[in-house]
Amino acid sequence: MRLRNKPWAKDKIEQNPQYVVQNPEQYRGKWHEVFGNNNPIHIEVGTGKGNFITEMAKAHPEINYFGVELYDSVIVSALDRLIEANLPNLKLLHINAADLAKYFDKNDISRVYLNFSDPWPKTRHEKRRLTYKDFLKLYEDIMVDGGEIHFKTDNQSLFEYSLMSFSEYGLLLKFISLDLHKSDFEGNIMTEYEQKFSEKGNRIYRCEVKYQNEHRDSSC
Repeated sequence: MRLRNKPWAKDKIEQNPQYVVQNPEQYRGKWHEVFGNNNPIHIEVGTGKGNFITEMAKAHPEINYFGVELYDSVIVSALDRLIEANLPNLKLLHINAADLAKYFDKNDISRVYLNFSDPWPKTRHEKRRLTYKDFLKLYEDIMVDGGEIHFKTDNQSLFEYSLMSFSEYGLLLKFISLDLHKSDFEGNIMTEYEQKFSEKGNRIYRCEVKYQNEHRDSSC
């Protein structure tokens, strides 16, 4: 995807610290101070324009949410949504997902959402896939015991790869749909990509997986 340059984006991000957390490393292990409560925290890695995470925060005020996005020109669209919605249980993080452990400590996160991640189809780019084993370890290191990953994509090859990766890592498969929009799954909130792809007739794949405590114990 080619990103449109928005030279004003950096300034806008810095001018809205109440929505985009500045210097997030200082809150590692104490994010309850930012939200003012001890509610569970869910994060979306690669939040894009923010429709999914904003609607999730509206629907579940009992959960705190972070939208994680690296690109200035993308996160400002999510910022516009958040400014309009003004949700106390949603913040944005302008960071690289590969650095999550710098900003979150063990037990900080209960759930990770991966929605329509870049498939990185070439074998030499496997390590960049957000469901690669190194990323699964990264998520585990910041999650509570029994934390979950919820994953959606329209890319069949990435979905098949991810199911294998989850299985090899020892994650427990809780839910799987090979055609989400034709299933009886309730409460689905679409991303911008999901809306676009589904309108083209693309099948949407979804799964939920859970970390098992014994995996962590055996790897210590």
